[in-house]
Amino acid sequence: MGVGRLTSASEDRVFPLTYERLDALLSRIPALRIAVIGDFFLDKYLVTDPALAEVSVETGLEARQVVEVRCSPGAAGTVTNNLAALGVGTIHAVGVIGDDGEGYELLRGLRERGVTTDKLLRARERFTPTYTKPMVRADSGEVELNRLDIKNRTPLPDDWSRRIIGALEEMVRPGPNRVNAIVVMDQVQERDCGTVTDAVRERIGELAKDHPEVLFFADSRSRIGEYRGVAIKPNAAEAARAMGGESDNLSSAEARELGLNLAKRTLGAVYLTVGEHGILVCTSESVTHVPALPVAGPVDIVGAGDSTTAGIVCALCAGASAVEAAALGNLCASVTIRKLGTTGTASPAELRARLST
Repeated sequence: MGVGRLTSASEDRVFPLTYERLDALLSRIPALRIAVIGDFFLDKYLVTDPALAEVSVETGLEARQVVEVRCSPGAAGTVTNNLAALGVGTIHAVGVIGDDGEGYELLRGLRERGVTTDKLLRARERFTPTYTKPMVRADSGEVELNRLDIKNRTPLPDDWSRRIIGALEEMVRPGPNRVNAIVVMDQVQERDCGTVTDAVRERIGELAKDHPEVLFFADSRSRIGEYRGVAIKPNAAEAARAMGGESDNLSSAEARELGLNLAKRTLGAVYLTVGEHGILVCTSESVTHVPALPVAGPVDIVGAGDSTTAGIVCALCAGASAVEAAALGNLCASVTIRKLGTTGTASPAELRARLST
């Protein structure tokens, strides 16, 4: 994505979050209750060793030998991983997965991170979405081969959508167990084939209108422009597609106009991520650029968007302004992208250390 300069050089040097303010926001995070609804995937790594390869007697083909299996929650699970790393006190996973071995591994990974999974429903007729990643050991480290994806390619039955909606309605009901925020992670590109069906998305908008005391925050690869009345976090490509355009070689003025128009359409705040330039915080009337922190050396951007989401949501729930929340999201990303070869998270200690340097 080509985005030009978004502010003057003097503004770029000002990061709108002090160490003292960061410390105050982080101190409030353990009291938060946050639900993540959406597409929970299992990330499954199969590590093979070429030195142990065998030839199959039956087929004559090389049989690669797996020497290590690593599993971790992915997609919506990456957001819960980041929320847990930040110290959120109560995290709920809401969605539909399969009643299968992959589902068992996913649930185990979530529970190990302290996530409450009673609203992560298991359906025998559905797959647990899985990114299977064959890896080969080499002198320079592990090399990833072609990924094998398991996804549901038929619509989620209406009764499961109704159960998801019921879970959301329960979580925003006034009382001691009401959540501070509902984070929507709409990962599956095939319409109505994931947890966030059209019916669920429409009900989310209604609940956001009826419960303004709860933060609703959505991230969607393919349908970010279809949300109404909730805060959203698209990148430039997602925002451009939502508005019927392209994101190639956007100028700073075009990026601002894009965020402004998207906010007018969706009737909610837009946190438009613009890569190394940071975030544009957009309403229907204004755009504020929040710069990223400079990062030297090699980076790995896998999962950076999810760590940004976790930082923004936690900050807003802790009483931050929109600009402060974007700054905390940028700060989280500046930590995670320096963790090479893994989908990293950012802890409070790492955030304090990063801001103090």
